[in-house]
Amino acid sequence: QVQLVESGGGLVQAGGSLRLSCAASGRSFSGYVMGWFRQAPGKEREFVAAISKFGSYTYYANSVKGRFTISRDNAKNTVFLQMNSLKPEDTAVYYCARGPSYNSDSRRPGQYDYWGQGTQVTVSS
Repeated sequence: QVQLVESGGGLVQAGGSLRLSCAASGRSFSGYVMGWFRQAPGKEREFVAAISKFGSYTYYANSVKGRFTISRDNAKNTVFLQMNSLKPEDTAVYYCARGPSYNSDSRRPGQYDYWGQGTQVTVSS
């Protein structure tokens, strides 16, 4: 069984930065695409970013491209999301998830089989 635990969420003013971490249990972390999604109140869960198995390729939603950076440290079984220039519309619960065992531009929640419980990010204006 895979467990994913997010951390690093909190309250930040618009224009500020936040760094999220997602720690995964077990082995074979490097064998999967990892992704970040977010869900705001009353909205569907949306794709934020994904990273290939060894970090060579990254994918971003247009809404965060240029502001967010996804990275991973396979030795530590951890994936990160660096969020800069935060906006109030970034307010949401952020989830990390395990994706396919093959590298692909995975943007749909159905492509991910394990999910963390989420960490709240609130951006004030």
